[in-house]
Amino acid sequence: MTPKIAVALSGGIDSLVAAFLLKQKNQELIGLHFFTGYEKAGLPQEVLNLANQLDIPLRMIDCRQAFRKNIVDYFISSYLSGKTPNPCAVCNSVIKFGVLHRAAARLGAVRLATGHYARVEKDSSRIWRLKKGVDPAKDQSYFLSLLSQKQLSAACFPLGHLTKKQVLGLAQKNNLIPAKKNESQDICFIRDNDYAAFIASQKKVPVKPGAIVTTTGEVLGFHNGLHQYTIGQRRGIHCPALQPYYVLKIDIRHNRLVVGHKEELYKTDLRISGINWIGPKPTQPVEVLTRIRYRQKEAPALLTPLRNNTASIRFNRPQAAVTPGQVAVCYQGDEVIAGGWIDE
Repeated sequence: MTPKIAVALSGGIDSLVAAFLLKQKNQELIGLHFFTGYEKAGLPQEVLNLANQLDIPLRMIDCRQAFRKNIVDYFISSYLSGKTPNPCAVCNSVIKFGVLHRAAARLGAVRLATGHYARVEKDSSRIWRLKKGVDPAKDQSYFLSLLSQKQLSAACFPLGHLTKKQVLGLAQKNNLIPAKKNESQDICFIRDNDYAAFIASQKKVPVKPGAIVTTTGEVLGFHNGLHQYTIGQRRGIHCPALQPYYVLKIDIRHNRLVVGHKEELYKTDLRISGINWIGPKPTQPVEVLTRIRYRQKEAPALLTPLRNNTASIRFNRPQAAVTPGQVAVCYQGDEVIAGGWIDE
């Protein structure tokens, strides 16, 4: 009997097909579904139906406390500190390949499979490498860039070599019916992607109006809480001008929203901290391709390691809306070199 693999079943088509592919290889499987306290009613029963389709056992894992502390509270505190959080990257490293993987190990599983479009491979020096999924439109290596070597060694991504079209074809051909018909939304615990409303609804979250100013200090208007904004945002500023204004900076200290025109959004240099080096840390500057948000195409840059697990990134060409709190992910070819948090 091959070693047991746990499969994270979210209810969507991707994790369902991932489990199906492993079952086809005669893997001993156990399905895991973690609940966060923010699910829609009835989903756990629908996920049980998925396990029945595959004829595998299913265990429900209670992640409510860990999810609230590590994901939701982090999300709120980031916005209140003037940063734009990336809860999906944190969830993968802390919840899925943290809490959920430990639960899988207690159930006798040696690896944890998910429906991510990414690849993980061990090289000749026994270092685990994280690579893009072959479907450029669905590649999710960006969100996995904070996984440690130990976590990568236990990760299994059956969809990494497939396109979304192929996955949908497999599901149709084999009569696999997901519990969730639509693609997952950007942030699972927020309804309708209304971040500002979610934050404002939380207890003990202060909402303080303040000034909207230019980089020279000219007051253009007033905002109703800095939590409603992120770097590069255009809508919701409500300051008419010949050229539209964009958010340039969220000044928490003075409770000001600093805005400017589009050309002022561009920066060549940024600094990242808390870096997760997938392989050995380089000893000198290296040329990379860097992505500063998930849906942005990576751009050529020079990555220079610094002290205290920080680094500087200098782009060959200026990039728009460099956003503190987001993850910058550096690639060489299709391989993730490092991921770190944007400071400035």
